[in-house]
Amino acid sequence: MERSKAMKMLDSVMTETVALAKTIFGHEFIPLHRPVFEGNERQYLLDCIDSNFVSSVGVKVTEFEEKVAEFTGSKYAIATVNGTAALHAAILLSGVKPGDEVISQALTFIATCNAISYSGADPVFVDVDVDTMGMSPEALKRFLEVNAEKKDGKCYNKSSGRRIAACIPMHTFGLPCRIAEIGDICVDWNIALIEDAAESLGSYVGDMHTGKFSSMATLSFNGNKVITTGGGGMIITDDPILAQKAKHITTTAKIPHPFEFVHDEIGYNYRMPNLNAALGCAQMERLNEFLAIKKQIANRWGEFFDQNDVKFVRPIDGNKANYWLNALVLDSKEDRDKFLEFTNKNGVMTRPIWTLMSKLSMFKDCQTDGLKNSLWLEDRVVNIPSSVPNEIL
Repeated sequence: MERSKAMKMLDSVMTETVALAKTIFGHEFIPLHRPVFEGNERQYLLDCIDSNFVSSVGVKVTEFEEKVAEFTGSKYAIATVNGTAALHAAILLSGVKPGDEVISQALTFIATCNAISYSGADPVFVDVDVDTMGMSPEALKRFLEVNAEKKDGKCYNKSSGRRIAACIPMHTFGLPCRIAEIGDICVDWNIALIEDAAESLGSYVGDMHTGKFSSMATLSFNGNKVITTGGGGMIITDDPILAQKAKHITTTAKIPHPFEFVHDEIGYNYRMPNLNAALGCAQMERLNEFLAIKKQIANRWGEFFDQNDVKFVRPIDGNKANYWLNALVLDSKEDRDKFLEFTNKNGVMTRPIWTLMSKLSMFKDCQTDGLKNSLWLEDRVVNIPSSVPNEIL
């Protein structure tokens, strides 16, 4: 009887969710997150075309890097062709070698694990916190105390014998994880920390921007992010040596020279084209406006779902989220699937959280800690439309 009553309530919530989405975003098909090009994007693109500098050399790349560095409070920012490229470069610069292990979370987008694999390392998965959906410091600490040991200033996995070289937590959907606590654990265990801040431009822990709790962090400017360059990424750091090395290896490791082509190590053509950076410069001019509007949208969603006893995910106390993708936690997988089917059928795009990396064929044999919370969230989380609409209604 109780389940029957709950299902009727869910039916009502789904119908009202579609109605509210159409009130906020309009009555045509509503995507999860669309880009907004209503500023200087067109003019800056034309400026690039007129200058003939449309590829990886041009003033807009440097300008975009400076804007992102200033916004995040970083001393240096190095633009790349996408977020995965940025993360791959950061992993290499952190000293990860083939055969090493890198701790991450199974509840993440595939790019995190792909970048680890590109470096020749293997991921090890620890659980997330339910409230942040990001790596749990308690799970990380517990895993290391049981499975790791310190030798000669390094951390090793007792069962595999391999070095645990780095740890990559992600700020899921722009919700900051407990990154300060994770950082302390990594220092204690001599593990390099890299923040996957692909989704968290404009998110803060206290007054500090995400990405500032590690020697390097990476951002993404894919077409569905808070701001976009069409495709693009960034490494942010305060370390001048890391910044110089990042720029060097992501630009084919070419030694600067007026006309000679000499390269001093294996490098990568991860350069962001000037055209993409031009989009980024225009988008950065409106970033604070986008963030303010997205907070209004999140507040509206939150009020609605609070009234209907549906869990709307918010940042934990002391943190500030960019509300890149708003998320719900439903009561069961059955409810999740019903919600997804109804909303998508009625022109409102929603999606489940990613399939856990530990379930994918490439990573199914990787070590985990059981992933209790990750499995629970996988069955229940739904993302709902979170774009900046044409107008606030």
